Amino acid sequence: MPFCIDRHAISRCTLAAAALAASQIARAEAPVPQHGQSGSVTSGKDGEIVVTTTAQKRFENIQSVPLPVQVVTPAQLELQGVHHFQELDRVMPSLVVRPAEHPVNTNVSIRGVGTFAYAVAVESSVAVTVDGAPVAFLARANTDLPDVAQIEVLRGPQSTLYGKAASAGLIKIMTVQPTDDLHIRANARLTGDHEFAETLSITGPLTDRLGYVFSGGYTHWDGNVTNLVTSKHVGGHDTLSSRAKLRWKVNPALTFTLSGNYLTGSTSVGRPFVHMAPEARLRGVDSERADVVLPGVRVGPTNRAVTYNSPAGTTYHGGGGLLRTDVALGKITLLGLTSVDRFRLDNFLDFDDTASTAPTGYVVERGTFHSQLFTQEVRLLSPDDAPFRYALGLYYADAAFERPATRGPGFALSDYHFTAGSRQIAGFGQIDWAFAPRLTATVGGRLQNERVAYTFTDRLAARRHPAATTSWAGAASDDAATYRLGLDYRATPDLMLFASYATGYKGQAYDLSTGFDQARADAGPIRPERSRDKEIGIRSLWLDRHLTANLTFFNTHYRDMQAQTIEFLPGGTYINRMTNVGRLLTRGIEIETAARPSGAVTLTANAAYLRAHYLSFPGAPCYPLQSPALGCTGNPLRQDLSGERVPQAPSWRLNASADYSPALGHDRRGVMQIAWQYQSAMQFAARDPELFQRGYHIVNVDLGVRDRQHRWQAVAFLNNVFDQQHYTALVNVANNFGRHSATEALLPRDFRRYGGIRVGVDF
Repeated sequence: MPFCIDRHAISRCTLAAAALAASQIARAEAPVPQHGQSGSVTSGKDGEIVVTTTAQKRFENIQSVPLPVQVVTPAQLELQGVHHFQELDRVMPSLVVRPAEHPVNTNVSIRGVGTFAYAVAVESSVAVTVDGAPVAFLARANTDLPDVAQIEVLRGPQSTLYGKAASAGLIKIMTVQPTDDLHIRANARLTGDHEFAETLSITGPLTDRLGYVFSGGYTHWDGNVTNLVTSKHVGGHDTLSSRAKLRWKVNPALTFTLSGNYLTGSTSVGRPFVHMAPEARLRGVDSERADVVLPGVRVGPTNRAVTYNSPAGTTYHGGGGLLRTDVALGKITLLGLTSVDRFRLDNFLDFDDTASTAPTGYVVERGTFHSQLFTQEVRLLSPDDAPFRYALGLYYADAAFERPATRGPGFALSDYHFTAGSRQIAGFGQIDWAFAPRLTATVGGRLQNERVAYTFTDRLAARRHPAATTSWAGAASDDAATYRLGLDYRATPDLMLFASYATGYKGQAYDLSTGFDQARADAGPIRPERSRDKEIGIRSLWLDRHLTANLTFFNTHYRDMQAQTIEFLPGGTYINRMTNVGRLLTRGIEIETAARPSGAVTLTANAAYLRAHYLSFPGAPCYPLQSPALGCTGNPLRQDLSGERVPQAPSWRLNASADYSPALGHDRRGVMQIAWQYQSAMQFAARDPELFQRGYHIVNVDLGVRDRQHRWQAVAFLNNVFDQQHYTALVNVANNFGRHSATEALLPRDFRRYGGIRVGVDF
């Protein structure tokens, strides 16, 4: 979502919790502030830093927004070593990103709530937008971040203003916008473990009415896992991305901004075994011992070797366009956003994760994901400083997906082709009324209709049983309403209290994945997921506005939660599928603080304490090796997770940073930065002892020199200083090894300590 700063209000605005470290880079992204255009983070009086957010689809100082929103800038991302979407949780305590063997299966959760699904038609509970336009599915956003100007994370249900796929939260990525003066920004990064990255952004005017942006980036990283079969590194990626924008100020009342983007790249996959029982045999075959199928691998917690005899990874490419239209109708602004996007991802996987060539053990998976998306949004905005403010809008979206895939020949055979589509029409609005000098009431609502449709063909079954039914098709429609109520009280110019109640909604969807059959077709779509959220918050400033302290208490209840489970059908049959499994409660506290004791020192600290539990989940699938004594009972076997802690929801997540830039003379300043992040222990799957991640902390250190005006810098960095091993995902594959313990891990970028240098120019 584009954004702006009202410079006339800078002297009244305050230091923002999420953005104190951003002054190094903000000037290049901040055009002349006009309503409906873009802005960013800038310094105010006495070194204060002012941040705006578009959390409520208008341009507001973050300290005046009665919502739990965190703003992150490129400087903060760089300090925490974040260069990829799946690393964003390092700087956002309430966000957890669990990557998978390819981006489509990535699970993003906020406050412990997300959606893990093998079916692409089931959307995540966390939505993602880029410059205000939604992405078709998470894989489209799961890439490098080369031209980011600012990222906002809205926590809790955001369905009223942002639609069905934001029942748990929203990640808003804003990219560099055209400027009225020429700006060139270039950065390069080189590490000791074979990573090279470079980015370039050029913004400026072509004429007094035309402005432009050209930005691009390239990243190569070998990876931190070795495939002993090929003697090559895996787990890395190559990414080439580009974006161009043209802004045309037709007259003072009309502005068009046209942008286009293109992305291409590849990834390689490596999931090392970190635990395996001595008795484990691939597919239970005596001859398929670990020393045979994993030759040269030393299985253990620090293992970084695999033995894949088939390629594993992805290739992808895609592009899209966005037309933004700003029309000034007196004091009212009419905004239009029209977007199109096409994306293709090909995945190939050594499904058995070994070097086995035995007929019963060798399995390769290959498939393709296609997506197309068209959206149109029209928004009517009142003046930002009016006592009665409103944002009214209409939204239309048409999405289509296609997925052919095969797997075999040893086991887990499949060959299917499906298509899925959705069409959504919605009207939304929010009114903020300052009905008293210090009190503002908020009322918002959204009405929408969505139609989903699918086709599915089991090509393997068609070959085996030509006379049987092997193709299905269906469609369903649903109407939904969500709303938001809020009240905020400005006790003093530096202290605001707020309370809100909001409902969330994630639409129905078909579970299209391996195993789809007549029973699943007859069951119809998964019911919508709904949520109710209560929040109380404080936005405060202290010590002559050099200290910011923001606090949010939240309690969110989810009903008809969409999750993977066992579903019982009439007649006593059952299927494993995505379905509505019950209720979930997540509650906790979020804290953001920042301080600038002097012009050379900046301090930040953020924390999230979370308690997320299933209230009702009686038909949950058992984990591998779970016995009746451990709660796995019935026919079919199942467990009751009611009262259990939700996976991927650690109790504590914290991060902090310190930035000291002493004067060195000759218009130079030092760069001395330290960043710390901590995560307490958590489970990747409920109760499974094999999928337990211990608590860990990561420290990053930067040391360098820069120009006083931020026109250039050179920095040496060391990430994960204390070499803390941890995992981004653990996978229990005991069922593939004769029901003996076998656990794989996905390793993060900073699984081991690494260092490098980065240089940049900005003028």
